[in-house]
Amino acid sequence: MSERAVMDVTTVAVLGAGTMGHGIAHAAMAAGYRTVLYDVSPAQLDRGQAAIDAVIHKGIELGKVAADDAAAMRGRLRLATVVAEAVREADIVIEAAPENIDLKLSLFRAVEAAAPAHAVLASNTSALSITEMSAVLANPGRMGGMHFFNPVHRMKLVEVVKALDTTAETIAVMEAVSAKMGKETVLVRESPGFITTRINALIGNEAFYMLQDGVASARDIDKGLKLGLNHPMGPFELVDLVGLDTRLSILQYLHKMLGEKFRPCPLLEQHVRDGRLGRKVGKGVYDY
Repeated sequence: MSERAVMDVTTVAVLGAGTMGHGIAHAAMAAGYRTVLYDVSPAQLDRGQAAIDAVIHKGIELGKVAADDAAAMRGRLRLATVVAEAVREADIVIEAAPENIDLKLSLFRAVEAAAPAHAVLASNTSALSITEMSAVLANPGRMGGMHFFNPVHRMKLVEVVKALDTTAETIAVMEAVSAKMGKETVLVRESPGFITTRINALIGNEAFYMLQDGVASARDIDKGLKLGLNHPMGPFELVDLVGLDTRLSILQYLHKMLGEKFRPCPLLEQHVRDGRLGRKVGKGVYDY
């Protein structure tokens, strides 16, 4: 893909209208891209659109977004419940589906069958193998990783991930799109958990072991990391935001790939079995 092709990216398709998907779609809209948000569930699409509208409205209230700009931004969004319809004009497709490898493989097969040949394909996965995903493509070089962070409209980082066959041209497009969205990037050679997930999983898991061993309360562990290490959120506040089931799934994968130091803490597993999944259900380490 040429430098001109990088500059000619105009349409972004985002697959998945959950927390990360609608956040990425908002970032694309705000950057001036025509944006298509796909989800198999119309109800999830409605929730995603409502969440985008809430972020835009908050921007207007804070004086960060002009009313005319907000209207133009909303006008750049289209919703779709069929993959082929979502990606048919896309210059880049960013997958933000749940962390299930079989689901992602199925999605990318459908994307390749319908997207333009020049389109770059990216996964927002925080831990799964992008090389494994790209292996289902006839042209694996067109695929890489774009790992955004929650909440997308506030977090400045995107981990750009180079899989085994990812080309320099694909990386250039992912970096250029990230920059236009107002993000900083780091380039990571594919490895389980990349940079941030791998380190954060260790911190969060160790926090659960400390809580299990009675070293300190959850609130004091959170307070210690915020005030002593300048973390913006404590590990338990963060896991409640991310979802305890999501964190457990990531740890299980890292344990399988990288060994014993990532073995999930039994207390975390107990919380998940008990349905304490975090803010999304009103109870996690803390009650909401």
